[in-house]
Amino acid sequence: MSFQPVVAFTGLAGWAQLKRTSAEQMQRFAASGAMARDADYFRAHIGSVSTAADLVADRRLLSVALGAFGLEGDISNRYFIRKVLEDGTLSPDAIANKLSDKRYLKLSKAFGFGDFATPRTKLSDFADGMLASYRTASFEAAIGKQSSELRLALNAERELPGIASGKGSENGKWYAIMGSAPLRQMFQTAFGLPQPFVRLPLDQQLSTFKAASERYLGTGNPAALGSDETRERLIRLFLARSESSPTSSDLAGRNAALTLLSGSAKSGLSRLI
Repeated sequence: MSFQPVVAFTGLAGWAQLKRTSAEQMQRFAASGAMARDADYFRAHIGSVSTAADLVADRRLLSVALGAFGLEGDISNRYFIRKVLEDGTLSPDAIANKLSDKRYLKLSKAFGFGDFATPRTKLSDFADGMLASYRTASFEAAIGKQSSELRLALNAERELPGIASGKGSENGKWYAIMGSAPLRQMFQTAFGLPQPFVRLPLDQQLSTFKAASERYLGTGNPAALGSDETRERLIRLFLARSESSPTSSDLAGRNAALTLLSGSAKSGLSRLI
């Protein structure tokens, strides 16, 4: 029998509940029948996979691989996924390097089909690492069926400490956030930025994110998101905005964006909204 996570509330109340119960719920979810069967199958067969073609030909293996990166929606896009994996990550022209959603880059790098003569599927600890990511991402996806906002909050709680503590520059960390579709969505909502904002040039988006972070979080440096307190402030702001009515949220977003932007960035966004 499969265990499904329980979310009794949405928004801030749901987040408070998840913080109290997620560890226990995650343990029960990982031990459920469906997850155990997926893990057993993956361990038994992933070592025989030598190419991207091998992986996409086995739907059960591919389901785990994509699920580990929150890309389960691409399960039917086998040709596209195969090309992403075969291209690897070393060439600037590789598909994964050109895609704005950097989850595909992480997927390709994790398997190494296009980067190494021997893929990482042959490593003795590969299955353990992939299954750990799959269990966590699948739990978040199960939460997302009840509340997409709480799924985004869980993803941020997991992803942001790694970005914050990374070796990259301040701008590089912002680009990592902007290159993650779930994180970008959460930050845009938390900062009240309207959807047309994504049409602006990247440098203008970057300066806007920095200014908004300074305004709402007290710092424009993503390294601060390694702090539990700062990260919690961001998540609570996101959930509070998500609970607002569409009309008021839209108006707040427009006003915040126009306040934060200046010069050409401001005029560019004004034309869009």
